[in-house]
Amino acid sequence: MSGYELHYAAMPGGWEMVVIALVILLMFGAKKLPELARGLGQGIREFKGAVDGVKDELKETQDSIEKEPTSEEKSDN
Repeated sequence: MSGYELHYAAMPGGWEMVVIALVILLMFGAKKLPELARGLGQGIREFKGAVDGVKDELKETQDSIEKEPTSEEKSDN
């Protein structure tokens, strides 16, 4: 088997996805699925917001470090 075949060997196929969906439907019921999907969406939004916050903080820190004068520049003044 080549690396290409091994990569897709672990991916569930069409029927496997249907079986997984049916198991989830049976476990949680039709009334709970929209609530679960809403909670999952909210969790994803919060995670993306946290990632964006960290990226912004890192960029601000990098910008402030780049703007600080070096010790040579300080002694020249």
